[in-house]
Amino acid sequence: MTLMVLLSCLVALIFLAVVAWALIQINEQLAAIGGTPESFLAKLRLGLRAIEKQTSHLSPMLEQTNSVLVSIKGGLPVLAGNLTPKSTTGAQND
Repeated sequence: MTLMVLLSCLVALIFLAVVAWALIQINEQLAAIGGTPESFLAKLRLGLRAIEKQTSHLSPMLEQTNSVLVSIKGGLPVLAGNLTPKSTTGAQND
C-alpha cells in the first residue's frame, strides 16, 4: 500500500515537471512574438496606433454621412413610384 502511494506521488511529480517544462518552452516561443519592444507584437501595436490616429477624423464625417443617407432612404419609395412605367399603373403611354 505504501509503495502505491509513493509511486502515485512520484508520477504526479513527474507530470508536474513535464507541464512546467512545456510551459517554459511555450513562454520562450511567445517571447519572440511580444516580449520586447522590437518584437512583432510591439511593431503591430505601433502600426495599429498609427492607423487609429490617422482615421480618428472619420467618426464625425460618418455621422454626417449617415444622416444624409437616412434622408435619402426616406425619399426612395417616392423615387421608385416615379420610375414605375405608367402602363403598369393603368395609364396610357404616349
